[in-house]
Amino acid sequence: MKVDSNNFEPTFVHNVYFWLKNPNSEDDKKAFKTSLRKFLDASKYANTNFIGVAPNATRDVVDGSFTFSLLVSFTSVENQQKYQDEEAHLIFIEESAHLWDKVVVYDSTTI
Repeated sequence: MKVDSNNFEPTFVHNVYFWLKNPNSEDDKKAFKTSLRKFLDASKYANTNFIGVAPNATRDVVDGSFTFSLLVSFTSVENQQKYQDEEAHLIFIEESAHLWDKVVVYDSTTI
């Protein structure tokens, strides 16, 4: 069951940054967003999610070099692992891996 994004679950947070091979290609960006949204809509474990792009930041500490970001929260570490292994996630990787050049993941659990 999906939870309203206003009810952010802080137990386990999964931050993913994607650098597309062709970041100026509207076709590649559309294909990536379509596949990512399809995956997140089908996920049984992603509690809340946010898809973003780099803002036009003026501060030196902001890394805006990525094409897309994804933030997903989970109600448990176990659900995050189930998300990694679920069919919808594997299909997303199969459909979209050819579009990205680099992926960086930062996972966090609550303190």
